[in-house]
Amino acid sequence: MSVPTIPPSVRLANEIARQFEHKPPADAATAIANHIKVVWDPRMKRALVDYVDAGADDLAPVAILAADQVRATLQ
Repeated sequence: MSVPTIPPSVRLANEIARQFEHKPPADAATAIANHIKVVWDPRMKRALVDYVDAGADDLAPVAILAADQVRATLQ
């Protein structure tokens, strides 16, 4: 039995989301999105948004909200 591979962008987004669990969801999503916009490579941003579009079963809910904010900055 193989273990499903979690894409790096998903793993990182979930790790960042855990750092903001103490904040209200809207504030956490904005903080996560801001971090992603500033630090992440464009390919990783696109991979995260594409993952959300594909269903994002194992992505933290606030990371999904953040990805929606990041989507607006992609071309």
